[in-house]
Amino acid sequence: MSFVGKVWKILVGIKDGLVLLFMLLFFVALFGILSARPNPGQVRDGALLIDLSGIVVEEKSVLDPIEAILSRSAPVGEHRARDIVRAIDAAANDDRIKAVVLDLTTFLGGGQVHLQDIGAAMDRARKAKKPVLTYAVGYADDHMLLASHASEVWLDPQGVAVIAGPGGTSLYYAGLLEKLSINARIYRVGDFKSAVEPYSRSSMSDEARANIGGLYGALWEEYKANVTKARPKLALARVTSDPAAWIEGAGGDMAKAALEAGLVDKLGDRAQFGARVAELAGKDPWSNKPGAFAASELDPFLADIGERKSGKAIGVVTIAGEIVDGEAGPGIAGGTRIADLLDDALDDDLAALVVRVDSPGGSVTASEEIRRAIQRHRDRKIPVAVSFGNIAASGGYWVAMPGERIFAEPATITGSIGVFAVVPTFEGAAARLGVNADGYQTTPLSGQPDFVGGFTPAMDALFQSSISGTYKDFVAMVAKARGVPADKVEAAAQGQVWDGGTARQLGLVDQFGGLNDALAWAADKAGAKDGEWHAVYLGEQAASYDSLIRQLVTSEAAARAPVASHGDLFAMTATRRQNLTAQIARDAQRLLETRGIQAFCAECPASPAQAHAPASARQPEGMLAVLAWLAGG
Repeated sequence: MSFVGKVWKILVGIKDGLVLLFMLLFFVALFGILSARPNPGQVRDGALLIDLSGIVVEEKSVLDPIEAILSRSAPVGEHRARDIVRAIDAAANDDRIKAVVLDLTTFLGGGQVHLQDIGAAMDRARKAKKPVLTYAVGYADDHMLLASHASEVWLDPQGVAVIAGPGGTSLYYAGLLEKLSINARIYRVGDFKSAVEPYSRSSMSDEARANIGGLYGALWEEYKANVTKARPKLALARVTSDPAAWIEGAGGDMAKAALEAGLVDKLGDRAQFGARVAELAGKDPWSNKPGAFAASELDPFLADIGERKSGKAIGVVTIAGEIVDGEAGPGIAGGTRIADLLDDALDDDLAALVVRVDSPGGSVTASEEIRRAIQRHRDRKIPVAVSFGNIAASGGYWVAMPGERIFAEPATITGSIGVFAVVPTFEGAAARLGVNADGYQTTPLSGQPDFVGGFTPAMDALFQSSISGTYKDFVAMVAKARGVPADKVEAAAQGQVWDGGTARQLGLVDQFGGLNDALAWAADKAGAKDGEWHAVYLGEQAASYDSLIRQLVTSEAAARAPVASHGDLFAMTATRRQNLTAQIARDAQRLLETRGIQAFCAECPASPAQAHAPASARQPEGMLAVLAWLAGG
């Protein structure tokens, strides 16, 4: 055989081998995808087991499989609040379900509105004579907001339960920027738009303190009212007024202190808790492991009960996360993506539209792109309702302006009607390094913006005029949409942040209510009676590989780091330290990566997804990394 023939035979063999390999990988992936999908056949008599590992969100983010596998980091689990509510409500009337169990061992939190909605569903299940039990090694504020609605709250004997209340500290970088000779040029309108204060001050201004204090005070009162109504025996004042004395009174035993204060009902390990559930829901016929009990998990149960599809279609568009330009999301509100969803829905013969907002805002241009797309539905005479979740502030309020009626909860954070921009220049840092900028300009704007030589007064004035004009447009838009004089809007604007109750008094929202209330209102406006309509969530599609990738990456990460970031007081403290790293990275990105005018409520509490972002997520690069490292010390 000639040399060329041998080479050709080798190449053919390599080709055949690669084809077989790719076919094998394809069928393995196909099997994994199919097996990862929820299977309604897994539902059986017993308990409904809801393992809240991770965070509760309005909209699940999309998992990038390549990034997840290459980073080898376990993504934070996400659970849609409405899925949990729907499952618990269905379980309340399902003869197969004997009890509802919430495993909060690795729960990381959720927004106050979402957790109150889940708590209300737990109350409805209890009213239907279905026991509701929770178990955790550590209970914090968000855990207790859920657990207070349970019929039995179990705590591991080595665990801890505490309630800290809202609030805390923010980081201020003015001193650091001065040391680095970085000039943070700030453009804003209003005394209360405190989003820029971390870059211009070393402490909170009196105006910001007064506004945020009022907001947190209202949220705290709402929290206390919800928890104490659900759990009257809880000695909340004792737990929060002097926690050191409370713990000392129990001899330093934090689990015992939690039991005595009424935070929990039972102390027991997982095996003892499981035995109790087995008494209520039945033993697991397939397992003899300690603590095993008959149960159906959340995803298969949701797949089994399905969703109503009959009657008129009420569209729901979700605006969740920071509003940004482009196609980002779900989990981030990409303006172009959401506008395209809305425009595509114009051909779907929707009877009405509900805009669900759970966002602190962001890009003004993206917010306006979304607002215009919603307005196109109004122009077609389609009824439009707006439902606020945990946060609908700044740009999150901007997008609500085409709505005929705005629904919010008392614990909703809204307002923040204001805009700002922060642009860093490095003339001071350059001079320290011996770099100077010089040249010839024909006009005051020649060569501007100059990030090394600095901005001319004309450039500064131009930026500030742009901010002022956008703010006036924002106020005028609100005044027109809400049917009130501009001066009344101005009194509630200037970046001030409000709780839902105050916002209703100010006329920024119309009535209290959740998503279901907004859907019912929209259906009524469309002439659909109760039971003659169903919700259609625009753009919603299940990523078939998502569950599989999460399982693979999570299993690998758990094998490399078997100790979970939960449990005793010190483990919970370590989780807070991880959150601090994420906060520093976010603040650095906001300074050095901001594009365009921002209608963003940076002073609002961080969303669960932001607060628990893994350290590997969106790591800053270049100058951003230097600033984040310096700020982190």
